Amino acid sequence: MNPSSASDTPMPESTGAFVSGSGGTRRAGLSSSADDTMGHAHAAVHRMAQAAHEAVDRLEQTLGAGSDRVMDWQHAYGERARDQVRANPLAAVGIAFGVGVLLSRVFVR
Repeated sequence: MNPSSASDTPMPESTGAFVSGSGGTRRAGLSSSADDTMGHAHAAVHRMAQAAHEAVDRLEQTLGAGSDRVMDWQHAYGERARDQVRANPLAAVGIAFGVGVLLSRVFVR
């Protein structure tokens, strides 16, 4: 390839480099309106990604708070159940047996 023909070859679009040819100096790549459109599209995508990120953060905080409440509830009622079993072990065994019989009849059918 000779050097004079290389100057007439457009540069890749992403570089936006200036080249000279028979029509004078021109910008290789995207036109200014296409550049503006790409800039607006990039900004819109960035805003959407930021909004999605903020929504995920809010959801994480909400679920974290809900999870803490469930864990507190489980701890409180679990402690109450353990106290009842310690106070009435025979009743606890009878109730567990009855629940087991009922569940086996429901799931066997």
